[in-house]
Amino acid sequence: MTEEPNFEESLAALEATVDALSRGDLPLDRALAVFEEGLGLYRRCHAILADSEQRVTKLIAAAEGLVEEPFPVE
Repeated sequence: MTEEPNFEESLAALEATVDALSRGDLPLDRALAVFEEGLGLYRRCHAILADSEQRVTKLIAAAEGLVEEPFPVE
């Protein structure tokens, strides 16, 4: 079983993808494939950030006594 990359690894790969596309020297078919990979990386980073935001919100609410709700830990 392979582990999915963490946020930092995904972000670094996304930055490399953006750099590759920004150079403008890729053939169209390769540029489309790189763009598609970049979209997947973007979605992964966004999902990780959204999950982190939700966890922080729950922690703050629990600390302030507003709500006590456990969250699943991966």
